[in-house]
Amino acid sequence: MLPFFDAGPPLAAAMTALYGLLAATSLSVKVAARGAAPGMLSHQVNAWWRIFPLVTLALLAYPLGLQALAWLVCLLAARELDAHHPGRRTALRLGAAAVALGLAGVGWAWPTLVLPLAGAAAGIQLLRYRLRPDAARLVWLLLLAAAGAMQVVVAFAALPFGARANLAWLFYLFILTALNDIGQFVAGKLFGRHRIAPTVSPNKTWQGLAGGIVVSQVVSAALGAWLDLAGAATMAAFGLLLSLAGFAGDLLFSRAKRRLSIKDFSQLIPGHGGILDRVDSLVLTAPLLYCLLRTLVQGTPS
Repeated sequence: MLPFFDAGPPLAAAMTALYGLLAATSLSVKVAARGAAPGMLSHQVNAWWRIFPLVTLALLAYPLGLQALAWLVCLLAARELDAHHPGRRTALRLGAAAVALGLAGVGWAWPTLVLPLAGAAAGIQLLRYRLRPDAARLVWLLLLAAAGAMQVVVAFAALPFGARANLAWLFYLFILTALNDIGQFVAGKLFGRHRIAPTVSPNKTWQGLAGGIVVSQVVSAALGAWLDLAGAATMAAFGLLLSLAGFAGDLLFSRAKRRLSIKDFSQLIPGHGGILDRVDSLVLTAPLLYCLLRTLVQGTPS
């Protein structure tokens, strides 16, 4: 039997509640619109009906589903970045193919091989970009960031907590990252007054950041208790750190889009942009949670 179905009722109930919340939100937005043309909020909400099922399938087919999700994200990211590469694209395409093969072939060696190699490659590209900040190197950095984040997601399956707990932590990562983004967006639209980085992302406000933190604290506490992940203090700390990391990832990718003179990486997901516009927060939240959990393991008495 697939590990997801061995995880017990709490994870299935949390998944069901998530879809119930999404359905209620969709209905509320539709009623509020009262027959008017769909606005940005409507597109944003409807887009999650495309995103959440993919994450659900990845968890249902755990652990192979994580690998499939990583391939899909890397493939779509490479396709989006290919459109923004200013020069010859052959090297980028070959690099994307190498990244995909790496995700398939060396995932088992993540702690000792993939992380140093990915870090070295990103470091070289970052140094070259600092010395000569052209769009081609920025595109490479974005590809490496997306691929590295997805490899971290795959590496969650190798955490020493067991399949049930690993699945619960993955569910926590995906849902907290998504709801933090939604909380920031909604709070920013409703209460946003003071911009954080107007030259980078004019829509990012301190009120939006605060809204995301509040939502993350509620979600972290609820999932921590329901899925029996960790104590209240630990979940509060995780919620705060991941909320800030998600915001920072979004801001970094907004900066990259400014440098590339684009609004979205593509129009793959109406209301959200491209796949890179959706995984920008995950680029930082996934490695951060992975490191926090590794630290948690090392700090647990044997």
